[in-house]
Amino acid sequence: MILEIVTTGTELLLGQIFNTNAPYLAAKLNEMGFDVVYQTTVGDNRERMSHVLQTALERADIVITSGGMGPTQGDITKEVTASLFNRAMYVHEPSLERIRMVFTRRQMVMPQSNERQAMIPEGAIVVDNDWGTAPGVILEDNGKTIINLPGPPRELESMFSHAIAPYLAKRYGGQGTIVSRVLHTYGISESALEERIRDYITKQTNPTLALLVRPGGEIIVRLTAKAADKPTATALIAKLEENLNQRIGEYIFGVDGVTLPEAVGKALKEKKMKISLAESCTGGLVTSRITDVPGSSSYLLGSVVCYDNSIKMSQVGVAEATLREHGAVSCQTALQMAGGIRRRFGADLGVGITGIAGPGGDTSDKPVGLVYVAIDGPRGSEHYKFNFSGERTYIKERTAYTVLNLIRKYLET
Repeated sequence: MILEIVTTGTELLLGQIFNTNAPYLAAKLNEMGFDVVYQTTVGDNRERMSHVLQTALERADIVITSGGMGPTQGDITKEVTASLFNRAMYVHEPSLERIRMVFTRRQMVMPQSNERQAMIPEGAIVVDNDWGTAPGVILEDNGKTIINLPGPPRELESMFSHAIAPYLAKRYGGQGTIVSRVLHTYGISESALEERIRDYITKQTNPTLALLVRPGGEIIVRLTAKAADKPTATALIAKLEENLNQRIGEYIFGVDGVTLPEAVGKALKEKKMKISLAESCTGGLVTSRITDVPGSSSYLLGSVVCYDNSIKMSQVGVAEATLREHGAVSCQTALQMAGGIRRRFGADLGVGITGIAGPGGDTSDKPVGLVYVAIDGPRGSEHYKFNFSGERTYIKERTAYTVLNLIRKYLET
C-alpha cells in the first residue's frame, strides 16, 4: 500500500514550529510495513489544500493528514476532505457531547466555535480524542482512504497508537515489516564514499541504500529492507552490511544510534586508557563533546583551553622558542601541547589542537581554516594538518569531530 502524509498549517511553512508529526507517523507506519512514499506540507488555504489532497489521492492509497481540526475558520481540513469525496458535513452529537464534557471538567464555558470540531463528513468513521477536543476522521471511498488527525503531537500520537494503527492493521492486513539500519562513517567525503560502494547503490532493490551528510562531516549510510517479518528483513540487511564493511569498514565508527563521542568513549574504556586535551582554536569544544556522554569521567581526566600563548607556555609546556620560530599554529606547537597535557595530567593519551578559526588572524602562509592536531600516546606522537573552509562556527565544529575521529583511529591501531 502506498501512503502519503500531509501536514497542514501555515505556521509550518513559515518555520514557526517544528514538524514533529510527519517523522512520528513515518516511523510508525514503516514499522507496520506501509510504504510512505510522499510527505507534503500545505498551508491553511482551501484551494491549495484541495489541490494537495487531490494529488495525494491520485498517487497514494492512503492519505493521513495532521492539523486543521481546530475550532477556528482557518481549520478547514475536514471540510476540504468532505468536499473531495462529495460528502456533506453534519453535527456528530456524541463528539459534541464529548467536547462539552471537556470544558465542563475544566470548569470553563465552551465557546460556540468549538461546535465546529463536532462537524463530521457523512459516512466517516469517527475517532475519539482522549487528550483534546478534536475527533479524528476516517473516510473511505472508491478504494481510497483519507485519515484526518489533530495537529497537537500528544493528541495525534495517542490517537494513532490507540485507534489508527489497529484500524490499519485490521483493514489492510499484514503489510510485512520495514527494518532500517544506519552505519555511521567519518573521515571520507560523500563522493569518495559513493565511489567505493557505487555498484551497490546502482543495483539496489531490496535492501535499499542511501547516503546522508550530517553536520560536522559525518556521513550516514542507511540500509532499509522490507520483508514478511522482522527476522527476514534483518537478515537481508545483515548480508549487505557485511559486504559494505569490506569496502568502507575503516570509516564506520558505529551503527544506529551510536555517536562519535560514544565510539571514542567505548574505545577508551575497552583499552582502559585515560585522555586529556589541550585545546586552542576549538575552545573546549572537543572536551564538551566527550562529556556529552554519561560516564565520561571514567576516561577523561581533564583539559585546558590554552588560547593565549602565555597559557600554552605556562600550562602545557610549549617552549617560547617553538612559538617564536614556528608560531602558535604549527605542528610543532600542537605536538608540544599534546605531550605537555599528557604529562601534566598523567594521561595515557594527550591531544593538542591549534588553528585559525577566523574570520581574522590569518596570514599569507596560514589561512583561515588551517588546523594542526597532535596525539601523544604509548606508541609515540602523531600529528595532522587540515585546511577547512567555512565560517568560524563550522570550522570549530568540523575540527572537533575530526579530532574525535583521529582519537578513534589512534585507538584502533
